[in-house]
Amino acid sequence: MQKKTYEDYKYSLQDTGRVYVGCKYTFAELLDEEDIMFKFRLVMEKYVLEKADREDTLETHLYYLPPDSFLVKLYDQMKARVKVNVIEDKKSIFGGSKKQYVTKQLSVRQLAAMSPADKERQGLVIQELSASKLALMGL
Repeated sequence: MQKKTYEDYKYSLQDTGRVYVGCKYTFAELLDEEDIMFKFRLVMEKYVLEKADREDTLETHLYYLPPDSFLVKLYDQMKARVKVNVIEDKKSIFGGSKKQYVTKQLSVRQLAAMSPADKERQGLVIQELSASKLALMGL
């Protein structure tokens, strides 16, 4: 019997409309993970792996994805969204401010439009990629 251990941002979840995948998976692990929806894995293998290495993580792939890439159009077709954490200044009721991480949902197009320098400046951390099940079935 194989025992699974919890690893940060290495998970897959599904609800009635979407599939959610943690972004610390390498593409090799992602393709071997039977808990991830088959159609999602098929799209990753057929289209994304042509432009990526099997040892790249999903996080790295999305972080450096060029905005004019065919893959941005593919993610648009999948109605993909990316959950990210960014550092923002929050004003205190006492007049000061402090930095804290805030979770945001972005489209892959919005993420790709940001330069790596902007992502670095904002302290952007990519947590999760989600895709519409209905859109995946249409591919």
